[in-house]
Amino acid sequence: MESARGLAAPFSLDTVAADPTATDPAAAELVMIGDWGYEDAEAQAQVAAAMAAYTKAQAVSWQALLLLGDNWYGPLPGGAQSPRWATQFEATYPPSVFDGPAYAVLGNHDYQKMPMSKVEAELEYARAARPGGKPTRFTLPSRWYRFEFPAKNPLITFLALDSNMPNSKSSDVDFTLTEPERAEQLAWLEAELKRPRTTPFLVVMAHHPVYSDGPHGDHPILVRDWDPLFRKYDVSLYLAGHDHDLQHLEFVGHPTSFFMSGGGGADLYNLKIDPAKRGPYAQKVYGFSRVSATPTQLTLRHLDAKGQIVHAFTKSAQGKVSILSQG
Repeated sequence: MESARGLAAPFSLDTVAADPTATDPAAAELVMIGDWGYEDAEAQAQVAAAMAAYTKAQAVSWQALLLLGDNWYGPLPGGAQSPRWATQFEATYPPSVFDGPAYAVLGNHDYQKMPMSKVEAELEYARAARPGGKPTRFTLPSRWYRFEFPAKNPLITFLALDSNMPNSKSSDVDFTLTEPERAEQLAWLEAELKRPRTTPFLVVMAHHPVYSDGPHGDHPILVRDWDPLFRKYDVSLYLAGHDHDLQHLEFVGHPTSFFMSGGGGADLYNLKIDPAKRGPYAQKVYGFSRVSATPTQLTLRHLDAKGQIVHAFTKSAQGKVSILSQG
């Protein structure tokens, strides 16, 4: 298969004279963060405060929060009963701001055993009821799953995947899917992509980028296994974290926009590839991201830790991408 670098030669994207802060009151809204559950929670708290302030200023009602993996760095003492759930999830992203499901995927740090499996703890926490019998907002029914957004009159079909691929670095501390599990998920993914759907948009989310301008670079297994399916079944959007930055990559002739939001609180990484070479956008910055959906288009925004828009674009149901001018 041709490399992503070869496909990423600069090409023309429309820039439209539209205010990126303007919102459609009829749009369905979701917000996302990746790489958020860091042991030193200072940056996480700063990003969460910016999200809360932005929510209030925009008077936006989020119908979902996406958690793009590396939900927990370091030990999670007590597993599903760890006090970190109360402080770094429930209180940091309170229902008063994010009163809806928080759809999660698993990152490489979630797969650490310290000494217990954080994967099992997260699956257990997602199954448990909160005080008073209310279900937790943390939503992780299995390591890969499907959901539609919003729940009523859905506009997006989501496939949430586990991108922790078998590799030679696996150990008792940092482990991944087994090879049979990788094959099982891949078969599930294609079966789901083949299923009839009524939504105008099809989105895949996982922790690791398929393509990235950050230090981890392009993921050879995901390029081999997933990218051909994205092309074959016209996946609209791929969401990921892992590299601690904000990115948006487009490739000539590719139906999928690659949108990475890894600035939720962990230490930031330097970019490896100049965004001018593979873009249209990549920046080493803390922040969060917003997706607004209507039947005809998606509007995607990256926001920094002050709640300021640093990049925005639209994607039509027919696949046309337009960058929104910043004034």
